[in-house]
Amino acid sequence: MSNLLYLVHRLPFPPNKGDKVRSYHLLKHLMLKHRVFLGTFVDTPDDEVYVEDVRRLCPDCHIERLQPLIQKICSLSGFLTNQPLTVNYYFKASFQSWVKKTLEENKIDGIVIFSSVMAQYVSLKSSSMTPPMLVDFVDVDSEKWIQYAAVHHFPFSWLYRREGRLLRAFESSVALSSKKSFFVTESETALFKLVAPACASKLLSLSNGVDTHFYSPDPSRTSPFDNDGLNDRTRIIVFTGAMDYWPNVDAVVWFVQNIWPTLSQLWPSLRFYIVGRNPSPTVWALVSPSVFVTGTVVDVRPYLQYSDLVVAPLRVARGVQNKILEAMAMARPVVASAVCAKAINAGASELVSASGVTDFLNQINALLSAPLDAENLGQMARLRVIEMYGWTAHLSGIDPYLLPSLTEGLAV
Repeated sequence: MSNLLYLVHRLPFPPNKGDKVRSYHLLKHLMLKHRVFLGTFVDTPDDEVYVEDVRRLCPDCHIERLQPLIQKICSLSGFLTNQPLTVNYYFKASFQSWVKKTLEENKIDGIVIFSSVMAQYVSLKSSSMTPPMLVDFVDVDSEKWIQYAAVHHFPFSWLYRREGRLLRAFESSVALSSKKSFFVTESETALFKLVAPACASKLLSLSNGVDTHFYSPDPSRTSPFDNDGLNDRTRIIVFTGAMDYWPNVDAVVWFVQNIWPTLSQLWPSLRFYIVGRNPSPTVWALVSPSVFVTGTVVDVRPYLQYSDLVVAPLRVARGVQNKILEAMAMARPVVASAVCAKAINAGASELVSASGVTDFLNQINALLSAPLDAENLGQMARLRVIEMYGWTAHLSGIDPYLLPSLTEGLAV
């Protein structure tokens, strides 16, 4: 058994949003064969109640609180030092002290970084005397900021473009200093190879997965829609996700403003449910007699199971969207934007791709008009997820690089 230092930017529990799903399953995978020293942050009051769960899961852990407002103010120092604000946001001297102490007092055989910003706690100067570093970038975060810049006006366009440029340089230095770096899809890996060719030999793909036992239809599960005054003619479309995350907010706003007026005319009993934590004021403003916003729910599975259709109309997206895999595992027909569908290994008989307003309208209308076809699509989707997206099979790709014999590493 090896000793691993695992640094994660956000508490890896509960697995209720994209990055936390992946970091949680990676933690469980690492703990199967290794002793893990976990260092992570709590950045929302909602997660405070789960701190003890994480301590029970991983006894060797260090959990610090981040105050978002304070960290945002501290991150502004990046303007003076020409550093990415995102990296500064996640820096705390007390966390750095814990990392240093952990490395000094324990024989650490390897360091696993989840999200490139956490690599700042490890010196990137190479040395043959210290542990190798593996980095799970998940997505090319710098590209996300560049995409943000393209759809926002000044001064945010300037700010996001700056963040993308500086973060890309930081990501490249991290990847160069790693033993191996991982991305969630082949396309994300190819993109990073394109923008940072010097790192090409160190890059690999490590796909997302889904717990198909947890996300599975259950006839004993009750419908969450029974008390909403709906009738047998009511059809339900669902979107799931953290609703304080800008790409999700942008997706539902675009859908309600551009798709929903026509759909609700074609299907007067149709209802759209936006399901997810921390809805922003912009999301709450979408509420109408046919558009519902739930806020945080205890369990998203009933909303998926009893929906007629799930949509993922994201216009800005990186990598594999867990929300899509979860809906597919629940045997629901999914209509996703082309940028999302492209990242998932599924055919047209398992996942519907749509581009633009007209295509989304046509694809959704076709599925609502043919419920048996929609049901068959959902069943095929579940079979595809079971076949291609088990967590164990994917995460085992990191195992060869955790062997103690691989001693090429970093100075800390």
